[in-house]
Amino acid sequence: MISKPYSTDFTLEGKKAVITGAASGIGFATARLFSEKGAQVCLLDRNLEAARSAASQVPGASCYHVDVSDYDSVNQAVQDIVKEHGGIDVLVHCAGIGDIERAEDFDEKTWRKVIDVNLTGSFFMAQAVGKQMIKAGNGGKIICMASQAGIVAIDKHVAYSASKAGIISMVKSLAYEWGRYGIQVNAISPTATETPIIVGYWDVGEVHEKAIAGTPAGRFCKPEEIAAASFFLATEAANMITGANLVVDGGYTIH
Repeated sequence: MISKPYSTDFTLEGKKAVITGAASGIGFATARLFSEKGAQVCLLDRNLEAARSAASQVPGASCYHVDVSDYDSVNQAVQDIVKEHGGIDVLVHCAGIGDIERAEDFDEKTWRKVIDVNLTGSFFMAQAVGKQMIKAGNGGKIICMASQAGIVAIDKHVAYSASKAGIISMVKSLAYEWGRYGIQVNAISPTATETPIIVGYWDVGEVHEKAIAGTPAGRFCKPEEIAAASFFLATEAANMITGANLVVDGGYTIH
């Protein structure tokens, strides 16, 4: 059993970090911050050209194509990264989609897509990276993006909410099973964050006004704030945090 010591080391110097959904939004903000803090970052995205463009803005970054809902694609990407970089110390899984519709109108194809990308994709990435970490024997950090929608009911979010609640539960199981290997597994649950995924629903009209009114912080979240939460969980200072869901929602879920 690997037991990590107490630490207040707030750095990622020398760490190798894999970030999915890294071409934009939270993933890109995380890649930039991790690089600034000393990590060697690998940007993964379904859109390889966008990932290349993002990687060009992050010193020393490399990029890879991945479809997180495809088991073979995930495992090939992880194998390529391990071969080229020698291992993985941190995974921050940000890839996800946000298709929304009223429950009675949700079609089978869209339901399966949301679950496949958000929940199954989270497991595929965590499993593939976790196996590499177990084999290496050095422990590691796995962080998966959940959502406030996995905690409280939100209109038109039935599939998204189910997928994110599943992630919160999944990290508990992985943390329990992999703690013996020195692997900490956690979730982060953001409120609506100023990324492309909120455009057209959260950022306009009555939904926007009600969401802001229901958030004690009085605003939506910045991608950099979620990146900062990921940074903390990725450092050795968070060695005693595992199986947790860090809620970064400006107070949206407290009432």
